Amino acid sequence: MLLIRSLLFYVGQIISTILFAPLGILVFPLSFKTRYYIVTRWTTFNLWWLKVCCNVDYKVEGLENIPDKVCIVMCKHQSAFETLALQLIFVPQAWILKRELLKIPIYGWGLASMQPIAIDRGSAIKSFRQIVTQGCQRLTENIWVIIFPEGTRVAPGEKGTYLPGGGMLAVKSGANVIPVAHNAGHLWPRNSLIKQPGTITLIIGPVIESTNKSAKQITAEVETWIETTVNSLPDPKTS
Repeated sequence: MLLIRSLLFYVGQIISTILFAPLGILVFPLSFKTRYYIVTRWTTFNLWWLKVCCNVDYKVEGLENIPDKVCIVMCKHQSAFETLALQLIFVPQAWILKRELLKIPIYGWGLASMQPIAIDRGSAIKSFRQIVTQGCQRLTENIWVIIFPEGTRVAPGEKGTYLPGGGMLAVKSGANVIPVAHNAGHLWPRNSLIKQPGTITLIIGPVIESTNKSAKQITAEVETWIETTVNSLPDPKTS
């Protein structure tokens, strides 16, 4: 039954993507905030559909920690869930993706309308420079910048290497950092078709100041808060 429900979720996700990808192109002449609102109705639908099909819900703690001024959001990366949920919490936002994705006909063109930070993942030095350059630009445009410092999804109980790109952006831009922790990997595991029922907890941490700190110091503070918080969260699976 879990397999059937998970497959049904993906059917809805695919159909909604087919519908919304061309829409991203059609709304390109509109302002970015308007485009963002329209395109993220895809996100709203998919989170609702995830709950309907797979009984996966979520709750957000720490909303009071979100400052009035946009900053850099550095989040634990365990699944695809957080890439969806964050879109509705930090509005509007820009996230990092491979430049090659923008070349995909229709889908990539619609994706480009969301002003992502497109990087060349073949070169670490070049990608860090692109994150800093494009990230500074997005922040000046009053757009939140979302970064997954581990660079790739890791399973619950595991920890990847925290890369310095977010810290470097914080130093260069002067923007503060918001750390985010969650336990989504238990319900939506990486490389897994099946979604387990339960309620994901997503916690928004206190602001980490960037003033008079190095990229290494900022990254270390983010890592400590995220990993400590993640380790304190229970397995969210419904018994």
